Formats: sequence, C-alpha cells, structure tokens
Amino acid sequence: MHKDEVFKEAYLKPIDFTFSSKVAGVFDDMVNRSVPFYEEMQRMVAELAADHCQHHTKIYDLGCSTGTTLIHMDHTVPADIAFVGVDDSVDMLHKCRQKLESLSIARPYDLQVEDLNRQLLIQDASVVVLCLTLQFVRPINRERLLKEVVDGLVPGGVVIIIEKILAEDSGFNRDFIKYYYDMKRRHHYSDMEIAQKREALENVLIPYKLSENITLLQKVGFDHCEVFFKWYNFAGIIAKKF
Repeated sequence: MHKDEVFKEAYLKPIDFTFSSKVAGVFDDMVNRSVPFYEEMQRMVAELAADHCQHHTKIYDLGCSTGTTLIHMDHTVPADIAFVGVDDSVDMLHKCRQKLESLSIARPYDLQVEDLNRQLLIQDASVVVLCLTLQFVRPINRERLLKEVVDGLVPGGVVIIIEKILAEDSGFNRDFIKYYYDMKRRHHYSDMEIAQKREALENVLIPYKLSENITLLQKVGFDHCEVFFKWYNFAGIIAKKF
C-alpha cells in the first residue's frame, strides 16, 4: 500500500480534488487514514449485503474506486450473484481490476466507466452500495440517481449508503469537524495536508445532513431507512424497497 502524500507539498493555488492516477495509486492508504473505522465500515457493508442479497441477482457498487468493497463482499455473498462496479475514474477502475485479478475473483463481475451525474441503468439488483459516493454527486442529480437505484432494485432490495455528513446543529458541526481533523492528525497528516485537502474538496464533496439524506431516500420510494453506523460527521444508512 503506497503512502498518501498527495497534499504533502504546498500548492501555489487551490486545486479541485480529482480521482487521478496519483490519487488512485495511494487511495487505499488515503481512505484508511482519512475515514474513521474504514475497515469496520467495509465489514458492516459486507455483512449487510450478505443478509439482504437475493440469489441470481446483481450487486452494484456505485463509486467502487479500487474495489475494496467488492472484495469484502466477495467473501460474504453467494457465488451466483454478479458484481457490477461503477466509477467515473478510469484510473480507479484500472486499480480495481488489478486487485480483483490478483485475488482471482471467480464470480462474474463487470466494471463500468460511468458518470453518476448522468443517467444510469441499474437492472436486477438486490443490493446497491454507495460507499462515500453520493457526497460527490452534484446535489441537483442526487434525487434522480437514487430514483434510478430504487427502480433498478428487485422487491426487497436494499441500498447501503455511507456518507460524510453535516450535523443537524451548527455548533455540534464545528465540534465534529474539529474531532475529525484531530483523528487525521493522529493518522500522521500534517496541518498543511489537512488544510490543502479541505480546500481541494470544498467544491467537490458536498455533504448533506443525516436527516436530509433520509428524507431524500424516502422521497424516491424507499419504505424504511435505518442508521447502522455513526461517528461524528460520518454515517451509514440502509434503506429497503418493499
């Protein structure tokens, strides 16, 4: 695992964050050091997928990045379920394919280059995962994307979402962000790295409140939503289509 040093050098001017080849090369280290309980999140997603998937259907991982979630689910879900990994970064999908091939993943899988800000066809899915993905979709497109998800799920199917979120109260939000940056410092990011990444993400990652995400899920047709993970400004939600 290559160490994340993307923002270690000072930039002359702020740049928007992109999932470039440079980021793809260090992404696994980046998320493990930047996302609280990342490995535990992955274990939880794999467990939930195993309990809610249905035989002879598909599992979609939207924003599959380097394939970590697909790899975790490969250990828990039946072999007759095909995987579909979707990402708009060719570099991320290249890294994902390398990892899947190195592990000799036997089940059918398809990796697709798609921009989630555009129309997406989902078919015969019993589980759709968006792990730290919806926050990168432009707000104007999120309802349309989630409607495509619910329409592509079979009855009883679920969507599993993990998001960086805003607190409901601005005071708590400031506290939670402070605790989050403290966590990043414990994981050996410098203050300059934290500041530069924050600036790079400012116009790219747009979080919602937990209540706003749940309201959006209910609006597009999910019958029940449950929070399965919460750490300050991160949350996991599972929602079911009956």
